[in-house]
Amino acid sequence: MMLASGKLLNQGRTEGFSKLPPRLRASRASRRCNLGQRWWNWLSLCAAALLLNVACAFMGRSQDRAVTYAPADIRYGAQIYAAQCAACHGANGTQIGGVDLGGGQLRRASSDQDLRAVLANGIAGTAMPPFRFDPSEVTAIVAYIRNMRNFDSHASDLGDANRGRAWFEGAGGCMNCHRVNGKGPRVAPDLSEIGALRSADFLQHKLLDANGMMLPMNRSVRAITKDGKVINGRRLNEDTYSVQLIDDQERLLSLDKTNLREYTVLTTSSMPSYKDKMSEQDTADLIAYLLTLKGLR
Repeated sequence: MMLASGKLLNQGRTEGFSKLPPRLRASRASRRCNLGQRWWNWLSLCAAALLLNVACAFMGRSQDRAVTYAPADIRYGAQIYAAQCAACHGANGTQIGGVDLGGGQLRRASSDQDLRAVLANGIAGTAMPPFRFDPSEVTAIVAYIRNMRNFDSHASDLGDANRGRAWFEGAGGCMNCHRVNGKGPRVAPDLSEIGALRSADFLQHKLLDANGMMLPMNRSVRAITKDGKVINGRRLNEDTYSVQLIDDQERLLSLDKTNLREYTVLTTSSMPSYKDKMSEQDTADLIAYLLTLKGLR
């Protein structure tokens, strides 16, 4: 009967606690206090973490836009928009009621990530279809839409792909090193799919500063075997024990590093800088041509 009563049980515990020696009572009280303090600290930490995650998610979603968009990407995006989007959305992006692409605030695409998703998936229940754009095209369209209100097509060198191809195959001498769609040597990287793999901004920077945009897989190497043979080539693959390359005679080689006396990865590109060798129009034309190279389809 007494144990069934919460009131009498608590009273008994209190009386029992009061009969303990003062030092033992102080120790138990201290442990209870510490336990309560640790509990509240843990709850406070969990609450702070939850609030931080919510804030970061909100800020990330609302601010997921590039600080700046590369002019080369914007120009390329303008060309794609004119060919693929303007028929429905209009030149200024206001042809569809309730949609203002140049206004900056899009109901279904507040962030660049959202805009990419709309381009890839379309919008169910509307006339907006999904598109199969490659990564460089998506980057360009997003850049253009975010800047279309301030974009002046007449003040920009959009580039002519036909003129760019003529320069690539002629005055530029690019075919002396690069291969395109089965034609040309293999000394330098194959450019057959460069338009699908690299953005307009990347290509422009590569033309103006080849060393600054070198990719590890495209670096040239110099190897000297233990018997004194010198091998120069372009690295294709490398691990701890071996390196695979294509040499300056276009031969595929696999070298065992234990058989090498010297092995050096070069930090400078064999490709020259065209910063002072091409006009702005020539550069725009060449980039326009390279962006058309998307492999054999």
